[in-house]
Amino acid sequence: MNTDNIVDDYERDGVVRVPGLLSSQQVKQTQAELARYMRDILPTLPEAARTFEADGVTVRNLWRLEEYDPYFAAMAKRPDILELVSKLVHGEPKSMGVETFNKAALTGSGVPPHQDNAYFCQSPPDSLTVWIALDAATIENGAIYYNKGSQHQLLPHAPSGVAGNSFGVKNPPAVDPADEFVGTLEPGDALIHHCQTIHRSAPNTTAYSRCGLLMVFRGTHTQTDSALKAEYEKARDLVS
Repeated sequence: MNTDNIVDDYERDGVVRVPGLLSSQQVKQTQAELARYMRDILPTLPEAARTFEADGVTVRNLWRLEEYDPYFAAMAKRPDILELVSKLVHGEPKSMGVETFNKAALTGSGVPPHQDNAYFCQSPPDSLTVWIALDAATIENGAIYYNKGSQHQLLPHAPSGVAGNSFGVKNPPAVDPADEFVGTLEPGDALIHHCQTIHRSAPNTTAYSRCGLLMVFRGTHTQTDSALKAEYEKARDLVS
């Protein structure tokens, strides 16, 4: 990885693509571990460990994998990832969670424009998500679109009514397509985005799944903003 270029692009755009963060073998292993987790571990966990699609059957998100499984806990401790993340959060990184966004074939739902810090509630906003593709992410199956340079201000959010993404930007700004970053990825590639970069994705209407493994980090110097947290919890409760 050319970390200087990654840092420069991230600081400018609020998002950066990192090709080949996982090797093809590591992708296959992670896919197998995720299948094992869903088969053997998930049925033993509380309902809050997952979010379903509208059909009530298809898993949309898995939450807090690091709490329930040592394989995913170890993923968030990889020295190469922590070294890079430390440069982007301006200090010592601390894991906030390991998650998935499954976006299953034909049923995967879209995501309204939002900024993650409306959920994370961190001040200063030195937090980010490392989003690793376990499947190819294409325009057709729901790649993420980012508003480049939108990380400098947290906009007002409102309840979205979408389980798993309960908050959305209240009045999304108009965006010139030239100012959008399209997060198409091959398996093993990653996106790293700032917690205040506005992003969205469309539903998956194809026959191909678009699973992403997400690792969220903050700098240890950040604090939780109680007012932001109260607003988020209110929105979350409306769709729980």
